[in-house]
Amino acid sequence: MRFADRAQAGRELAAVLRARQEDGELPAPVVLALPRGGAAVAEEVARALDAPLDVLVVRKIGAPFQPELGVGALVGDAEPLFDRATLGALGLTERDLAPVVERERAELRRRELLYRDGRSAPDLRGRTAIVVDDGLATGATARAALRSLRRAAPRRTVLAVPVGAPETVALLRSEADDVICLHRPAAFTAVGLWYDDFGQLGDADVLRALRTAAGR
Repeated sequence: MRFADRAQAGRELAAVLRARQEDGELPAPVVLALPRGGAAVAEEVARALDAPLDVLVVRKIGAPFQPELGVGALVGDAEPLFDRATLGALGLTERDLAPVVERERAELRRRELLYRDGRSAPDLRGRTAIVVDDGLATGATARAALRSLRRAAPRRTVLAVPVGAPETVALLRSEADDVICLHRPAAFTAVGLWYDDFGQLGDADVLRALRTAAGR
């Protein structure tokens, strides 16, 4: 299974979630995009569920010598969540990553201020929090996002993605009440390989998705 782009992937994911909503499995849903890539997918999901759309800003902590290789993640003001096994395999310590953490923390705050534009985070008490991204590779950002949600006390947490590495999907089942992944290819390699168009999204794309959802 391949997807033309994030919007098409979002529509396919939305169809599955809509069926579950009709079966009563997703009471009072709130869709939380992991920006930037997750925003285009989440926009389609929120529209199909007639649910509010917001963001949960998470920043990947990449290895100093290979930034795309996630070794941890940051959410809000919480302490970094590191993948201890990956750190050990790479011979890295938390001290080695301090400059990366500082840089990513600054970018996280910049995005939160921009995307929220003075709005408070949504009240998730008693609601179904649906975390949406465009795919799962190491799962570091999704894991950090789901753990941060526990403090918001939602009634139910759901992680929903179009594609993911099978082992990552399996590991994250312990972090959410439900994990929905449309495609789990054995030869996964990278999220972008399963999209014909996987162009990088910018802040303007995230803001447009949020404003469109708010205007429904």
